[in-house]
Amino acid sequence: MSRTLGPLTVSPLGLGCMGMSYAYGRPDRAESLATLHRAIDLGVTFLDTADLYGAGHNEELLAGVLADRRDEVVLATKFGIVPGADGMPGGVDGRPEYVRRACEASLRRLGVDRIDLYYQHRADPDVPIEETVGAMADLVRDGLVAQLGLSEPSADTLRRATAVHPIAAVQSEWSVFSRDVERAVVPACRELGVGLVPYSPLGRGMLTGKLARLGDDDFRRTLPRFQGENMRRNLAAVDVVRQVAAGHGATPGQVALAWLLARGEDVVPIPGTKRVRYLEENLGALDLALTAGDLARLDAIEVAGDRYPDMGWVERDTAATPAAAPSRPAG
Repeated sequence: MSRTLGPLTVSPLGLGCMGMSYAYGRPDRAESLATLHRAIDLGVTFLDTADLYGAGHNEELLAGVLADRRDEVVLATKFGIVPGADGMPGGVDGRPEYVRRACEASLRRLGVDRIDLYYQHRADPDVPIEETVGAMADLVRDGLVAQLGLSEPSADTLRRATAVHPIAAVQSEWSVFSRDVERAVVPACRELGVGLVPYSPLGRGMLTGKLARLGDDDFRRTLPRFQGENMRRNLAAVDVVRQVAAGHGATPGQVALAWLLARGEDVVPIPGTKRVRYLEENLGALDLALTAGDLARLDAIEVAGDRYPDMGWVERDTAATPAAAPSRPAG
């Protein structure tokens, strides 16, 4: 059982590794390594990380697994978000010279000589996408990277990028609770033959039906959907997912993943977890077939609140290239 992202063949579900090092409480190295090995043992061939996660810690964590199992996985990492003093996103950098420097640093941390899928984590509004992707294409030419990807681009940014070099995949938040990507980005991907990699397919844990009290160091506290009345309304909406799950003897999380898998063979969700039991539960979604009625009920769910406090971080456009910039009158 496999799916394709451009030329890459991957498992239908990947593994998002961010939470093993970043944003969701204290890391547990032993449990994370056990989860990574168990994922590969169970046929998960697509691992997703980024240089942002734990300021490189997550890539170093994966190196401990890749040392012996590199040939068993398709490895994706990202560059471009520069962490602030608190380790959270502080800005972006899409300059060509930064692209190569970031890639070489990721290769060292990962302990590999090539990255299978290299994403720009967020477009830099001040740098034309043509310049950034041009520098990424140089990495492909030099054998450091196999395929290119973009995370949270606008449809226009994606089209401009593909004019420079083929893009294998777009990674964006997409779930029963996050569907804005369907307006323009998903159609553009399908028009251009670009694969879709939904991150946070479980609504950052809310769609599992098991959301516990958020710790003080949990970044979800900053997200509108996890605050006040929005949180109450969204937890109530999860009841629909629970009802569908009960009809199949499944869990809410499995239903949320099955909903995404049903969106098309070009969709490869990357649910994140650092625990073996949740990994195994997530993989149960591969055996769940939702009915047309189930899908209609899930499609009708309405979410309360934006997915980020600043939605300028998603569907990002970039500066025009000099050749494409509008001419200005003299004087």
